[in-house]
Amino acid sequence: MTNTRTMLLSVDSMDAYMTLFGFNDQHVALIEQECEVTLTLRGAELNVKGEEAQVELAVSVIAKLLEMIRRGDLVDRSRIRYAIALAREGKVDMIDEILRSVVAITHRGKQIRCKTLGQQQYVEAIRNHDLTFAVGPAGTGKTYLAMALAVVALKNKEIERIVLTRPAVEAGEKLGFLPGDMTQKVDPYLRPLYDALYDFMGVDSYQKLVERGTVEVAPLAYMRGRTLHDSFIILDEAQNTTSEQMKMFLTRLGFGSRVVVTGDVTQTDLPYGKRSGLAEALEVLSDVPGIGIVHLTSKDVVRHELVQRIVDAYDAHAGRAGRPTKE
Repeated sequence: MTNTRTMLLSVDSMDAYMTLFGFNDQHVALIEQECEVTLTLRGAELNVKGEEAQVELAVSVIAKLLEMIRRGDLVDRSRIRYAIALAREGKVDMIDEILRSVVAITHRGKQIRCKTLGQQQYVEAIRNHDLTFAVGPAGTGKTYLAMALAVVALKNKEIERIVLTRPAVEAGEKLGFLPGDMTQKVDPYLRPLYDALYDFMGVDSYQKLVERGTVEVAPLAYMRGRTLHDSFIILDEAQNTTSEQMKMFLTRLGFGSRVVVTGDVTQTDLPYGKRSGLAEALEVLSDVPGIGIVHLTSKDVVRHELVQRIVDAYDAHAGRAGRPTKE
C-alpha cells in the first residue's frame, strides 16, 4: 500500500530546492533511490510518493537538508547519503550538531568540520583523553582530524611540539634497495603526514617549525628510548606495528602529552602470521580508564562515495570467507 505526501513550497524557498536537487536534478535520483520514493516538482508543489514510512523518511531528510542550505551549508551527495542514514536511525537532527563546531582552519582559511557522527565522537574522544585509539577504514578522516587537533593545540600553546610517526613496513620493496640516504628512504612512508601538515600550516611555516624542532616527522623506530613531554603524538598506520613496537610506543607518553593512535586492523602489511600490535592493544587496553577507543565504519567514509561501497564490499566478502580483509 502506498501513500502520497504533498509538500507546498513558498516562492522564497524555491532557490533552496533548486540547490538541493543539484545541477540538472542530479540529486533527485539519489534521494529517490536511497529513500525508495518518487519526487515530482511542479511549480510550487513537491510530491513525494511511496510507502508511508519511506515518504516520512524522505520528507524529514528533505526538510533538514533545506534548513542546512538556507544557513549556507554545503549539501553534496555524500552529505545527502549520510543525512538519510541518520534519519533511518532516528537521528536526523544530529546532523546540525555535527556541523556546528569548527575543528580547525587550514592555512588557506578553509573551515574543517566533522562530517559524520563517528567523526564527531572521535574529535571529542581526543579532546577528553590523553590516549585515543581510532580504528576504521580508509577515508574516515582518522589521520587528518588528529592532525587538525594537533595543530590547534600547538597554536593554543597547549603543547610545545607535534610528533608524527608511522611504522616503515616494507610492503613489496626493501628499504635497502631504495635510492638515497635513510631520510629519503623513509620519506614515501611519511608522505601522507607531510601532506596533511602542509594543508594546515603551509609549506613555509612547516619548514620553519621543523627547523626549530617544534614539528617532527619520523619513522616509529626513532621513538625508542625517548620520553615525550608536552607533545601531541600521532601514530599513523598502527596496524603495521608489532606487539613489541606498540608497547614501546605507548610507553613514550610523558607529562602534558596527548597521544592518538590510528589504523585499520583489516589492512595490515605485516608478514603472514604476525599479529598486529594495534589489534592486541585494543584487547589489552579496552578496560583501562582514561583511554578513548573509537571505531569508525564505512558510514564515516568521507571520500568519493565509491570508497564507501568498496569498503562494504570487501567487508562482506571477508565475512563470507570467514577471514579478515587485507590490502
